[in-house]
Amino acid sequence: MPLTTRRRDRLVGLFVAGAVLLNPPVLDLFSGGFVFGIPSLYAYFFTVWALLIVGLAVVLEGGRARAGDRDGGAP
Repeated sequence: MPLTTRRRDRLVGLFVAGAVLLNPPVLDLFSGGFVFGIPSLYAYFFTVWALLIVGLAVVLEGGRARAGDRDGGAP
């Protein structure tokens, strides 16, 4: 499978995961309680947000590193 197709599929997967994980019915599961003194809803929201950003960085930058290796390191 070409690199661009795999990257596109992974980005669509991250979008769907973000849409599901940040949907109000899922957010309602974390509406009460505290985690280390922080409301659990805030902790969940910012954790999911940070993981989505890390996932995007891995998908977008990982393809560049592999493509650069195949091209002999040329930018």
